Amino acid sequence: MSTTGARVPDEGVGGPSRPGWWWWPRRRSAVLDVALAAISAVEAAFEGATFAQRIGLVPGAGALLGVLVGSVLVLRRRWPVAVVLVAIAVTPAQMGFLLSLVGLYTLAASEVPRRITALLAGMNGLGTMVVAFVGFEDNLHDSGAATRMSVPLTLIVSVLMALGLTAPPVLLGLYVRARRRLVESLRERADGLERELELLAEKALERAERARADERTRIAREMHDVVAHRVSLMVVHAGALRATALDDPAKAAASAELIGDMGRQALTELRQMLGVLRAPAASAAAAPSAPRPAPGPAVLTAAADSAVGATGAPYLAPGGDSGEGEGPYEEGPVLDQLGALVRESQAAGTVVELTVEGESRPCGARIEATVYRVVQEALTNVHKHAAGARAQVRLAYRDKEIAVLITNGPSDGSPRTALPSGGHGLIGMRERVTAHGGGFAAGPTPEGGFRVSAMVPLP
Repeated sequence: MSTTGARVPDEGVGGPSRPGWWWWPRRRSAVLDVALAAISAVEAAFEGATFAQRIGLVPGAGALLGVLVGSVLVLRRRWPVAVVLVAIAVTPAQMGFLLSLVGLYTLAASEVPRRITALLAGMNGLGTMVVAFVGFEDNLHDSGAATRMSVPLTLIVSVLMALGLTAPPVLLGLYVRARRRLVESLRERADGLERELELLAEKALERAERARADERTRIAREMHDVVAHRVSLMVVHAGALRATALDDPAKAAASAELIGDMGRQALTELRQMLGVLRAPAASAAAAPSAPRPAPGPAVLTAAADSAVGATGAPYLAPGGDSGEGEGPYEEGPVLDQLGALVRESQAAGTVVELTVEGESRPCGARIEATVYRVVQEALTNVHKHAAGARAQVRLAYRDKEIAVLITNGPSDGSPRTALPSGGHGLIGMRERVTAHGGGFAAGPTPEGGFRVSAMVPLP
């Protein structure tokens, strides 16, 4: 890029730039440059006429040259280097005082490399010093006041004059350039921070959306686990009740009583789950009101974190993060209730054997609830898909983990009770187990039955 074509950003302070004339960012910038060029042309015209008269030329020619030289200032924003070169060229004629000052300032404030600015400023200062020295010497000789000390004194005065006419505009221009760069960098940082905050807000919204999706999945899984097992047993008992209602009234009455008990248990578990879901809302309603911060990325991020924290633990995980059984749902299923779960299946006509290996001990409410739900869902699948099959439940307490294996043989040919199946049971079991970092496997056995195994590490 040519250095003579360096663009000079507008030094004015005001509103945002809008399209103007040619290379000016604002119309008022064009008006300012035209006004400076007119003043410079008038000044250079007088100085040109004086110079022409001094060397014996026609004053009109010098004035015309001065007008042309001074008018060059209108190009200062487009070609600052060219303006300074013109000012240096007319320095011997002692014209273009305003042209030199404004040109040096514009050059220093532009994006021209500093080494070029220093070179041109040095040339301008040197030319000004030489012209001043020659002028002072001529005046001293003409007046007859020249002495031996006049040369050093004239040199000092000439140097000071050159510095006074060169350094201030250059330093002012450098200051304006540095300040403009600082403002631009601050504006870029502000824009970057704004973009970063927008990204954080978008991420927070995404996290909140994921939290809501996880919450919906969790509620669906809990509803499935709580309702499917009880309702499946109720349907099985209802079928048995229909078959024995006339032949064995006592057995029918017992089946009806079991159906009622199971229905009440299902309602109890549903109430407990709904109570847990309503607990955060109740806590929020009971909390004292406080000034709410304005919505922003930080608030959105905190809301997303809160949503994740509120929904991250499974419904039947009252132990919180510690997993020690402390929370709002102390009545959640535990491994000690597996015996009752097995007896319910036995009462429905399914032969189920429960075997416990190792020393029974508390494993944390979340882990115990997970293992319980795996066994419950596996037995529900036996009722649905393997009527009359024998089932075995093996629970093993180990040093660093707890494992469970549920197997069943093929159906014995008993008529199947029509039970709807959505195919979400195995998915829910896998999600529960893997959420604790455990392993899960399920599939058919060579004998024609089915097996479900899960291993959950202990905290």
